[in-house]
Amino acid sequence: MIKKLLLLLTLLIVLVAALGWGGYQMHQEKMSAQLPIEQPRQLHVDAGTWFRKFAQQLSDEGLIDSPLWLRLEARLNPSVTAIKAGEYQIEPGMSVRDLLDRVVAGETISYSFTLVEGMTFKQLRQRLLADDRLEHTLDALDEKALLKELNSDLPALEGLFLAETYQFERGTSDVDLLQRAYADLQEVLAEAWESRKPELPYDTAYEALIMASIIEKETGVPRERPQIAGVFVRRLERGMRLQTDPTVIYGMGDRYQGNITRADLRRPTPWNTYVINGLPPTPIALVGREAIEAAMNPAPGKALYFVAKGDGTHQFSNTLREHNNAVRRYQLSRRSDYRSSPEE
Repeated sequence: MIKKLLLLLTLLIVLVAALGWGGYQMHQEKMSAQLPIEQPRQLHVDAGTWFRKFAQQLSDEGLIDSPLWLRLEARLNPSVTAIKAGEYQIEPGMSVRDLLDRVVAGETISYSFTLVEGMTFKQLRQRLLADDRLEHTLDALDEKALLKELNSDLPALEGLFLAETYQFERGTSDVDLLQRAYADLQEVLAEAWESRKPELPYDTAYEALIMASIIEKETGVPRERPQIAGVFVRRLERGMRLQTDPTVIYGMGDRYQGNITRADLRRPTPWNTYVINGLPPTPIALVGREAIEAAMNPAPGKALYFVAKGDGTHQFSNTLREHNNAVRRYQLSRRSDYRSSPEE
């Protein structure tokens, strides 16, 4: 009798072990199975999603045949329950375990947003609000409120964000993106200010930023930034007005329709450098690192004037006579209403 019981117990143990091993093997096969997709797709995991709900979500979306296999995986390996919210890319050939590893690691899809050199804040704001990958909180903030969000005591938002490409995840707020761009601008500006050439005609780093924005708008070919900066710096040092068209255009606002007239050049605005002495009160556009560097380290020389050649480059002149000759050569034959920048 005892022998029979021992035999039955042994058989039972073997059977349980066999079933357990078989179940384990089946579980491993399920976790190693490729996802049933033929095209890349996205998976959205909401914030606060529990692992059990996540397993059910994968089943509901047809990515696994039963949530039980993921729940078993959680019992065998509790660390897999630490899933991260976000948007994930799923590719054909990925296994269930590959997907789980990606969600646990938080390897979400990264998007990019580029702040373009020369863009105004109004244009930047429109682009941010049109991007449906971002959470839109900017619409509720006026200039004063946004400056407070940035913890900035500067007078205006214009030019306060570094022109650069920023990576972000879906659901990032537009204000968060601006805060990063503002912090980057402050860091780059502070470093450049510390290493600037001595005796530049700027009292503050903000004035150098204003100059950088003018350089940015006047530059068609990147290598000319230091030369253009040199012209403007020498004009400031001599008490000459900058007389640069982009400042006129900025001051015109929505009145600018693609051309400027003699009346526009004479019309006073805080930014019209044909009318005001020195720098305008704020930047006129976003700037990149190179424009800031040019403003802080302008090229040496004697040129006080430049005129566009029509191919993106400029002709630089030391005297008004040379400049007027360059204007006749490069511009008057093309535009009867041309206003060179800068001029006497």
